[in-house]
Amino acid sequence: MHNSTKITVYNPQKGRLETIEVEFTDDNTTWFHHCKYPGDISMITDCVGGILIREFDYTYPIRIYDVSRADIGYSREEARRLVRQYKEIAISQ
Repeated sequence: MHNSTKITVYNPQKGRLETIEVEFTDDNTTWFHHCKYPGDISMITDCVGGILIREFDYTYPIRIYDVSRADIGYSREEARRLVRQYKEIAISQ
């Protein structure tokens, strides 16, 4: 049985929030423990067509197309780089 959840995410490619259905499992999600500070990457999840990156704060997870956890080497640092890159694009628009 699949246990999917509807969540609201920020889609920087569209410049807006959207609600998507995602299943969080050990096979498609990497959790990072020992988060201390807002902005620390707490989770990356493969989802249809891309990746979700969740920060350790109250912001919405960020959805990025055409990237997978494998593409960024399951790396917290690479996920942080992507978040910064897409936030800068959103600010400049």
